[in-house]
Amino acid sequence: MPAQGVALSRQLHAVALALQGIRQGRSGTVVLEAVAPALRPGVQALLFQVLRHLGCAQALARALAPRKPAPAVDALLCVALALCCDPEQALYEPFTLVNQTVEAAKQDTGTRAQAGFLNACLRRFLRESASLLQAVGDDVQARWNHPHWWVQRLRQDHPQHWQQVLQANRQQAPMVLRVNQQKNSLLQYQQALEAVGIAAVAVGEAGLILQRAVPVQMLPGFAEGWVSVQDAAAQQAAPLLLAGMDLSRPLRVLDACAAPGGKTAHLLEYAGTGAPLQVTALEIDAQRAQRIHGTLERLGLQAQVLVADASHPQDWWQQQCAGALFDAILLDAPCTASGIVRRHPDVPWLRRESDIAQLAQIQARLLDTLWPLLQPGGRLLYCTCSVFRAEGAGQVQAFLARQSTARHLPSPGHLLPGVDAAGRVVMDSPDGEHDGFFYALLQKAPA
Repeated sequence: MPAQGVALSRQLHAVALALQGIRQGRSGTVVLEAVAPALRPGVQALLFQVLRHLGCAQALARALAPRKPAPAVDALLCVALALCCDPEQALYEPFTLVNQTVEAAKQDTGTRAQAGFLNACLRRFLRESASLLQAVGDDVQARWNHPHWWVQRLRQDHPQHWQQVLQANRQQAPMVLRVNQQKNSLLQYQQALEAVGIAAVAVGEAGLILQRAVPVQMLPGFAEGWVSVQDAAAQQAAPLLLAGMDLSRPLRVLDACAAPGGKTAHLLEYAGTGAPLQVTALEIDAQRAQRIHGTLERLGLQAQVLVADASHPQDWWQQQCAGALFDAILLDAPCTASGIVRRHPDVPWLRRESDIAQLAQIQARLLDTLWPLLQPGGRLLYCTCSVFRAEGAGQVQAFLARQSTARHLPSPGHLLPGVDAAGRVVMDSPDGEHDGFFYALLQKAPA
């Protein structure tokens, strides 16, 4: 919703600029950083709403203006159409939105001359919305709000559940917490939330799904490290890697792509204060590595944080880790982020189909490079926040085919939003309330 005292036209103008930036290949995070702080919350809310209806809006824009207008004009037209094409989710009265869109056009020299054109297109949509929506109903991109190639790939990879995944991606993801069970039990923290009027439902070993999102400053004990924000799917990493390992002896653990540090912290929390766990957290980007330090400091945890490229161990393993093999490795590999569209609705509009193969090559190189750093008998947990098989099951099958010392241990495989571990569609149940993820636990043969 608009910031108090800020005209809707100003926000629509800012949203259109942000959409142009995304179309030029910049992430939603980056384009929103360029928005004035006073405008940013409202612009983000509107932008996310637009991105969740962009496929339909673009199809409608083509129907209303077969000759595509200039990028700035097209962005403003698509913003307005996205905000009014679904009456059930409309944030404003249609005529208010049209008037404010025209005002937004007049505020920019690049769109001022086309204010009348925008007014005509939008008023035609209001008059003919039923027939126009019916006309674009067979457009795959308009129906599912994902690029055509994405829908086809998902149908191929998950023929039984592709529709549920796409439907889930249109929804806003809930806020999920991970309770630090070194400081609170799940029940204790749930009761602490209830005491301040925050309703939550338990999920998994340490998770709580909030009924509504709140600023972290409102969470009891957040600054003291009682709790962290982490999706239920991501919370499975630490237990999968460490469960069944002998935590009474010193264990060397590598978190190979660690920023922002949530999984690093969870490894240390899971092991407990009495476990001699030595965690090395790698991050190639120095700025993102600082976020790991911040996460660990808030939680009162310690790990060795290195700014280094996991695919080049010759630059850090001997010097910083004394060339010692690791007992366990967590590889949360770079991927398309196709599993976290609910939280990042810009992702489908940033990705190209060719990105999958390029990222799969990086994932394979990381697997092959890190495997020799693992102790015989040790474990490597490979994961991605992707729903594409080329980055999950396909990647692991190829690795097992070329690595004779690897054994695939029981692990979840592909986790799909809206689908539980048994493959049942549970759109309104905590069992299916998680991001799209993939997990494969691999064990190295003993010496």
